Amino acid sequence: MLDPQSMDPLTAVAASGLRARMESLDLVANNLANASTGGYKADREFYTLYLAPEAQESENSTMPLIERPWTDLSQGVLRHTGNPLDVALSGHGFFAVNGPSGPLYTRNGNFRLSPAGVLTTADGYPVRGASGVPLALQSGQSVEISSDGTIHQNGTVAGKLEIVDFTSPDGLVKQGANYFRTGEASPAVPTAGASVEQGKLEDSNTGSAEAAVRLVSVMRQFETLQKAIGLAADMNRQAIEQVAKVGS
Repeated sequence: MLDPQSMDPLTAVAASGLRARMESLDLVANNLANASTGGYKADREFYTLYLAPEAQESENSTMPLIERPWTDLSQGVLRHTGNPLDVALSGHGFFAVNGPSGPLYTRNGNFRLSPAGVLTTADGYPVRGASGVPLALQSGQSVEISSDGTIHQNGTVAGKLEIVDFTSPDGLVKQGANYFRTGEASPAVPTAGASVEQGKLEDSNTGSAEAAVRLVSVMRQFETLQKAIGLAADMNRQAIEQVAKVGS
């Protein structure tokens, strides 16, 4: 990668903008690819200005960059499916499941029964009950899930979904398309106010139309910055040619 200090101000700023646009393209493309993924939460950009160590010596030492992406946890549209094992959360919170290396958290309630009678995600991860133990249900029996996540079969309580929230969602890290993991800095706590809706699924909060428009916008910005670099190169070339003529 070119050293910004070796470039003229126009080229340096345009090159920095190109790098930020490339990162933005990755985010937007991923959002667009997951526009139909249940429970998916879109990634957004947070911009800042890079301040070079030589800031006091130059007026052109600040450059745009994406400081860090952040996840938009706003709720997606709840879609009716009629499947009794499909559940959606209205409000803040996540379903807890047992991932390969520990608990994972998801908004995608597209659950099913394994051959062993364990309630699992579409990826086969066991869904955790309120006590942290995987939920086991009777195959072929009707299932009723109340708004607080309590599961009834044959008139008796079969378990309760573990639904959690986080005091600081900044500690959540995406793992795959619709799972999150967390560390000790952001412990899971029982959620308050979330309502479970049976027979529904939450759609991605990234609309395909919105993502497509954003993708076109970023591509146009990318093209503009490329032209700016080309213009700077032409200006530098002409300046060199003029100096050569004067010196000859």
